[in-house]
Amino acid sequence: MARKGFYFNMTTCIGCKTCQIACKDVNGLDVGITFRNVKSYESGVYPMPNVYHYSSSCNHCVVPACLISCVEGAIYIDEDGSVQIDAEECTGCKACIEACPYLVPKFDEELNIARKCNMCKELTDRGQQPRCAGSCYTRSLEWGEYDDLEVKHPAAVADIAILPSSDTTFPSVLIDPKPFAVKDTGNLMDY
Repeated sequence: MARKGFYFNMTTCIGCKTCQIACKDVNGLDVGITFRNVKSYESGVYPMPNVYHYSSSCNHCVVPACLISCVEGAIYIDEDGSVQIDAEECTGCKACIEACPYLVPKFDEELNIARKCNMCKELTDRGQQPRCAGSCYTRSLEWGEYDDLEVKHPAAVADIAILPSSDTTFPSVLIDPKPFAVKDTGNLMDY
């Protein structure tokens, strides 16, 4: 099975949220629901704090906690390695929302189902990139074959200070972190 994934470069991201807006647009999401989120963090001390941004969405894990928790069988791994939710099978029980260590699935009140990033399946099936990666004008976000991304970005890691350990879910995301995002044990301020 092919495994697609994302690469994110924290050293070039400027926190513009274009990827977040593009995702919201392509998915027609209501106010309050986002599948990709850009968060800004600050560490260090004034007057020279370290500021960095992290763009997150579904990590399309190899061992997805959401899939394991779904008793209805509504969540599955597609042939491209992406983790999908079958809206017809979802009963809105929210087990996947509670199980995901990355807090990814969102509950859609109107549809009464869980929803999340589907890696823009309708676009990628036509040979296009997911909208978030295609819209990133600093090219901080890339999408492709996970193995190719590993070769292209050998310094990228799966674990950074703001994320849970990758050793149980094995996310399909590689991150080029700013050095202090990995090693800084000081106070991280989310803003």
